Amino acid sequence: MDIVTKRLFLLSHCRNMSNQLLYKLLQVDPTLNIIHMLKDYEWELYFNLSREKVKTMKQELNSFHFESLYQKYNEQNILFVAIYDEKYPRLLKEIPDPPPLLYYKGDISLAQHRQLISVVGTRYPTQYGKSALEHLLKPLIRENWIIVSGMAKGIDTLAHESAILHNGKTIAVIAGGLFHIYPKQNISLANKMMASHLILSEHPPTTPPQKWHFPMRNRIISGLSVGTIIIQAKKRSGSLITANQALEQNREVFAVPGSIFDEHSSGTNELIQSGAKLVQDGTHIMEEFRYKENGLTR
Repeated sequence: MDIVTKRLFLLSHCRNMSNQLLYKLLQVDPTLNIIHMLKDYEWELYFNLSREKVKTMKQELNSFHFESLYQKYNEQNILFVAIYDEKYPRLLKEIPDPPPLLYYKGDISLAQHRQLISVVGTRYPTQYGKSALEHLLKPLIRENWIIVSGMAKGIDTLAHESAILHNGKTIAVIAGGLFHIYPKQNISLANKMMASHLILSEHPPTTPPQKWHFPMRNRIISGLSVGTIIIQAKKRSGSLITANQALEQNREVFAVPGSIFDEHSSGTNELIQSGAKLVQDGTHIMEEFRYKENGLTR
């Protein structure tokens, strides 16, 4: 393994080294040799990292041992891929702030597939939401579309389970590291996915999920995919954050309409009002991308 990837791997374990900062460092110096050249005041001046945080980062870097960490993860079949690697998800490279490193367990080639569609929604779906999800996803799965979601309870979990039930493939992007599957009720689902599908994280496996990790991971869910389907979402929900990020990434956004009297559909109805594509059937989504591939507009 080359020295740059080892540096990237070790830096990703430093608590004060955010992925955004690491991405900036890679842009400034793709060799990452810069980390040994910058003086403390330069870290503060150019990268807004205080001297105290720089001191902590340097101490951590000196305490980490690549071989022992790498072996620890490898024993659990946890691997990682750098942004400059050919295995890194193609579409994810296009977003403004892609994770410099992805940790994963499962089949990383799934993330290179052309037909990736994200599905997000409420943690507390109604029967209508559950039925709508099955109705939309079955034709997509039948046509080898890979379902991407965040393995949260509710719509996310149902989307992964639907893909597995109908002999399709699915990818989960989790908020913490791979040693900390959340929620605990999805450990059995996660084990199935790590064996035959794919789970990704931008955090080292030992990282417990934090509240701020969840909105961050949403940009990866939408960034992996050509489009995102929102099934039942209240106003000001995490699903709407994902939808907005998808729009910023120039991806398609599809929303399932609902009753004007149902708060679970207030966010999706608002999305449709703002220009998201109203979707009633999985074939509508496939037709949309066929039009785009042929250079046609509706």
